[in-house]
Amino acid sequence: MIQAGNYYTLQVVKLVDFGAYLDGEEVGEILLPKRYVPQGLLAGDELEVFLYHDGESRLIATTERPKAKVGDIAVLEVKDVMHQGAFLDWGIMKDLFLPLSQQASVLYKGMKVPVLVYLDEMTGRVAATEKFQHHLKGKEILLKENDPVNLLVTRKTDLGFEVIINSMHVGLIHFSDIFHEMKIGDRLKGFIKKLLPDDKIDVMPGERGYKRIESEAEKIMRLLKENNGYLPYHDKSSPDEIYSFFGMSKKSFKMAIGGLYKEKKISFTQAGIQQIVD
Repeated sequence: MIQAGNYYTLQVVKLVDFGAYLDGEEVGEILLPKRYVPQGLLAGDELEVFLYHDGESRLIATTERPKAKVGDIAVLEVKDVMHQGAFLDWGIMKDLFLPLSQQASVLYKGMKVPVLVYLDEMTGRVAATEKFQHHLKGKEILLKENDPVNLLVTRKTDLGFEVIINSMHVGLIHFSDIFHEMKIGDRLKGFIKKLLPDDKIDVMPGERGYKRIESEAEKIMRLLKENNGYLPYHDKSSPDEIYSFFGMSKKSFKMAIGGLYKEKKISFTQAGIQQIVD
C-alpha cells in the first residue's frame, strides 16, 4: 500500500502546466509539482519519488530526498517551536512535525534533536518522536564483538557519546576511545567493542585494526610537538575545553599529564604544560 514517508517508483500518467500526475494505484493520481519535474519527462516514464502530505492533507510527490524516511532515526534541527509542537528541518520543502506529546526535552530554535520518523496511525501523516527508546529495547542483539556497524551520534553523556547502532540498538562510545572531534548528528563507521549485561553495548569508532589508536599520553605528546612544545591547558581547565581540544575526558587528561610529569616528559607552567626536551 502506498503511504506517505517512503520512496516509490511511479509511472507518469500525464503532464500538466503545473507539474505531472503519477499513478498512485489505490490512492489515485499524485501530483509532482512542476519544480520537481525532470527535463524531458514524458507520459509513461517511471520516476522514483518521495511522498508526503501538503498543508491541505493531499499526497504530494517530490524528487527531493529527505534526511529520513519512516522508520529511520535521525538528528534534525529545530526550525520553529509552537504550543502544539515543533517543526524540524526535514531536508525537503515540507518541515517535519514533532508533536508536543512526543517531545522528551525542552526544545529551542536551532537545537539538534534525535528523533524517530513514524507514520501516525490516526491521521496517516508523517511525524517525529523523541520517545523512541522503547522501539529499540527488547530487540534481540545478534551482534558480536568486533562486528562492523553504522553509528549515529545522538547524545553526550557523562561517560561519552550515546549512539544508535544500525538503527536498532543503543550503544556508547567512551571519551577515552575518541581521538577526533565528535558531535551530535555525526554518522560514522565503528565496531562492537564489548557486549555488556542488560543489553548495554560499548562501541569503538573507526574500523577494527585501522591504525588510529593512541593512548592519551601519546596524543598529548603529539599535540605538544605540533604546537611548539606548549599547550595552554592544565588541571584547572574546564572539561569542555579539554574535550574540545584533546577529545578526552578531564579525568583521562589529568591522569595522562600526571604520568607524563612523573616521567619528566612535561613540566607545568602557570598557564599550561610545557614539553621537556632532552
